[in-house]
Amino acid sequence: MAAGRVAHVTLQGPSVVKEILTGMGLALFAGSFWKMHQWNEQRKVRAFYDLLEKGEISVVVDEE
Repeated sequence: MAAGRVAHVTLQGPSVVKEILTGMGLALFAGSFWKMHQWNEQRKVRAFYDLLEKGEISVVVDEE
């Protein structure tokens, strides 16, 4: 009986290029969501100040 050879996977260190590209991809993905959030908030603030300037809304409570 001949002993069979089993091919073992050798563990290698992390691929630096793959790590950098993965990090950049995740950063762009998260950054785009953050930027969309900031644009949405900016739009809300501009709409508020436009309505305030037109006199359609007021920040002063009316006394009854």
